[in-house]
Amino acid sequence: MNKQEFLSELSNWLSGFTQDEIDERVNFYSEMIDDRMEEGLSEEEAVRDIGTVDEIVSQIIEETPLVKIVKNKIKPKRKLNAWEIVLLIVGFPVWLPLLIATIAVVLSLYVSLWAVIISLWAAAVAVIGCAIGGIVAGIMFICTENALSGVAMIGAALACGGIAVFMCYGCNAATKGVLKLTKKIAIGIKNLFVRRERA
Repeated sequence: MNKQEFLSELSNWLSGFTQDEIDERVNFYSEMIDDRMEEGLSEEEAVRDIGTVDEIVSQIIEETPLVKIVKNKIKPKRKLNAWEIVLLIVGFPVWLPLLIATIAVVLSLYVSLWAVIISLWAAAVAVIGCAIGGIVAGIMFICTENALSGVAMIGAALACGGIAVFMCYGCNAATKGVLKLTKKIAIGIKNLFVRRERA
């Protein structure tokens, strides 16, 4: 792929962005290819060296805030006709509640997911509290001449401590998983807004 083909394909993939942003990105990669060609690479090698268009677009989408992409997408590129305005107003009682309901369902699912993570961490903290309380109570029982009960309590507390360690590993993994899922969802939404125009 030569430089012009690469820049043309990059421009097509970024059609969901504003023209200024597309020009800025295309100029940046054009200069990058020119720099590599000055270092002695051929045009095709320079293009190959900076990566595929798909990788570059994915990186650009990942770095661009979702709010900015959505704002660019919903900004009208032309004035609305009278019939379009009337249709929006007449359909308002239908599309607004549907939009609000969709947002509410998605938001509630996301909040519920985080509520599960918080509950798991709360359970882990409770087990850690049981371990600490069991050790303190066991020591007190040993000091009050009830040594057998004290040793049993300390043993149970140590078992709770071991369970708490495993729970903390599990909670940490679950938290990281939800964070990764959040990032993938955000990138997927960005891709919907940016790449839909190319289809």
